[in-house]
Amino acid sequence: MPGSLRIAIVGGGIGGLTAALALRARGLEVRVFEQAEVLREIGAGVSVHPNAARLLKRVGFEEQLQKIGSPISAAVLRTSQGDLITVRDGSATPALAEGDLGYNVHRADLLNLLFDALPKGTVALGHRCVQLKEEDDRVRLSFANGVAAEADVVIGADGIRSVVQREIGLQSRPTSERIMAYRGLIPAERLPWAPDLKGTHFWLGSGRSFLLYPVAQGRLINMVAFVPTDTDSEESWSAPGDLKALAAEYAGWDRPVQDTINSLDETFRWGIYDRAPLPYWSTDRITLMGDAAHPMVPHVGQGAGQSIEDGFTLAVLLEGCTAKDVADRLDLYEVIRRERTSKVQALARAAGQLYRSEHDTPAEMAARLREWAAQRKWVFEHDAEKVAADALSNRPR
Repeated sequence: MPGSLRIAIVGGGIGGLTAALALRARGLEVRVFEQAEVLREIGAGVSVHPNAARLLKRVGFEEQLQKIGSPISAAVLRTSQGDLITVRDGSATPALAEGDLGYNVHRADLLNLLFDALPKGTVALGHRCVQLKEEDDRVRLSFANGVAAEADVVIGADGIRSVVQREIGLQSRPTSERIMAYRGLIPAERLPWAPDLKGTHFWLGSGRSFLLYPVAQGRLINMVAFVPTDTDSEESWSAPGDLKALAAEYAGWDRPVQDTINSLDETFRWGIYDRAPLPYWSTDRITLMGDAAHPMVPHVGQGAGQSIEDGFTLAVLLEGCTAKDVADRLDLYEVIRRERTSKVQALARAAGQLYRSEHDTPAEMAARLREWAAQRKWVFEHDAEKVAADALSNRPR
């Protein structure tokens, strides 16, 4: 791709790989540097809601998403005792979006799909970035293995402990939600009612929530259970959890909840931490995306979706961009994305508070959920490419 910008992405997770695909689709030269020696992902589910799924479909992934995913058609809400919480039109299944479908997928399946779609050599494994040096016309990257590289633009997609974030003078300070989450995957054949489990199912009550949805075309059921805690927990998805402690948290709950916990071979726990929006994301040639830019609590399932939106936004803004225009384009990216992601962060924060709130009756909970559901429609209907294209065409000349 002679004459195009050289773009380096630090971090080869879902966000970094998606950004590479989106940028390449618009003719840009991209290299991804990932610190892991072997590309692997934790065993967990992830939601790709319509706002992200429609972007992936545009670069040719519609059929693949159907193959690896379970459609997100609706959310079924229940109390801890299994009573349906009626949210709209006499139904306990509020639609998540009109038109476009989203999908619940296994994280490893999605990561492998993205990785396999990139040309061989695009992703450099075993490259842990340790330093960035920004100059007038380039950025120099240094890695722990002694390798050095240069790029016209660097995108930090390296998560909540971002080295790129640190290198541009930022520090994200976590605040505990005083919540711990247990997660696990259960083979569907262990649960006799699993074939009937369509969409996303929530149980709410006693300051706790319990979430189930199918992934891997229904072969696995993903579980996430949020419980209160007085102690700080690791901000990690791979810390081992205690099955007996998990079962005790949900003693007396609806039978499917207890069946699910009893069917687990293992569980993992992670502490849920919130972070205030960063004061800035970019310098003249470096910017952040995904969790490095806007980590959010998981209560609306938008962590992956917002990083996917970031990647496609950057692709629109950097297409046809010359080296001298990079700073202006990164400024525009930050303006567009900080406004939206700050709103999504706030929505996720409010959702977590709602799920954990105490209510006397299902009707009281339903009233608050109806109000919240009406507010989130804008999340799923968003078209990141269109917003970026409109902002680019309307910017002052």
